Amino acid sequence: MTNTEYEFKNSDQEIIFNYLKKAKVVAVVGLSDREETSSNMVTKAIQNAGYRIIPVNPKLAGGELLGEKVYGSILDIPFHIDIVDIFRRSEFLADVAREFILTDADVFWAQQGLQSEEAEKILRAADRNQIVMNRCIKIEYAYSGLGIKQ
Repeated sequence: MTNTEYEFKNSDQEIIFNYLKKAKVVAVVGLSDREETSSNMVTKAIQNAGYRIIPVNPKLAGGELLGEKVYGSILDIPFHIDIVDIFRRSEFLADVAREFILTDADVFWAQQGLQSEEAEKILRAADRNQIVMNRCIKIEYAYSGLGIKQ
C-alpha cells in the first residue's frame, strides 16, 4: 500500500485533546525562520497559547528562533519533550520516527496533510502508540476548548 492509498486512523478526539492538555513542551521539527510559512505561524500560535516550543532545524541549529535555541535533531534536546510536532514532508516521517523512538518524547504528531505508513509501523513496533497524523496542532488546540490566545 502506498502513502497515497494509506490513511492513518487517529485516536478518538478526546484522546488527542488530552495529549494537548497534558503537554507543556512541543518540539517543532522543520520549523522555518520564514514568517510566512505554516510552520512558523502555527508554532507562534501554540507558543502564544503557553506551550514552550523547541525549534528543530539542522540548517538553523545553534541559533535562536522564536526566542528559543534551535536544535539540529530531536536527539540533541537535553530534556523531556511532550509532543514532537512535525512539519516535514511525509516521505521524511519515517526518519523522524526512527529518532523519536530513541527519545523519551510522549507524542509523535505529523501536521495536517502529512502521514506515513512506514512511520506508523516503526512507532508501533517500538510500542510508541501516542501518534497523531494529518492533523494541525493549532486547529486541534482551538477545538479542544483550551482556546488559542491571539
